[in-house]
Amino acid sequence: MKLRFHFVTTCVVLICAPVLMAQPPASAGATITFRKIFKSSYPEYVEIKVPENGSCTADIRQLSEDPSPQPFQLSQSVVQRVFELANDLHDFNGVNLEIHRRVADLGEKTFIYQNGPQVYQTSFNYSTNSSAQQLLDLFENLTREQLDLSDLQRTMQYDHLGVYDVVQRIEKDYNDQLLPDPSALLPTLDKLALNNTYLDIARGVARTLAGRIRTGR
Repeated sequence: MKLRFHFVTTCVVLICAPVLMAQPPASAGATITFRKIFKSSYPEYVEIKVPENGSCTADIRQLSEDPSPQPFQLSQSVVQRVFELANDLHDFNGVNLEIHRRVADLGEKTFIYQNGPQVYQTSFNYSTNSSAQQLLDLFENLTREQLDLSDLQRTMQYDHLGVYDVVQRIEKDYNDQLLPDPSALLPTLDKLALNNTYLDIARGVARTLAGRIRTGR
């Protein structure tokens, strides 16, 4: 009986193994990608990828430069807003956002939805669609936020006197509500506020701004 049981078990395993191995891996979830190409501007190329888990990447550069996507974490509230707006646009499936009127060249914008083998995308120069404009504004502001952060980190490393101008600009962007996820700036602002090698006035702005971000003021 024991030998028969082991024989049957072995057969079942051998039969089922190929089926189990053939199963595809679990989906990593959907990703929304924003891409903008605008020659002779700064930056000329932007690509921001927002997956459902918020582990994003941003590649912001001139077209002559090599790709260099940088990781950043986005809060779930902002991720949810991105996917809500994409859903309003049917995840870009068969959606034409272009106004089809003669307007200035504002750069080619592309929205891409990908979930496993499903890939939908739409490109436009200018659109009057409300959801498309809101999603575009959100990605443009995410681009601004990433540029603010990289500029602050760069000047903190290479140009101590330039730090004050950059942190002032970040404060203005925050006051104008142009930073979708300002909490991403907190580690760098805290580092600036605590380091006495920088100008006191720059450290003071960083300290005050960090406090406002934490309290939502």
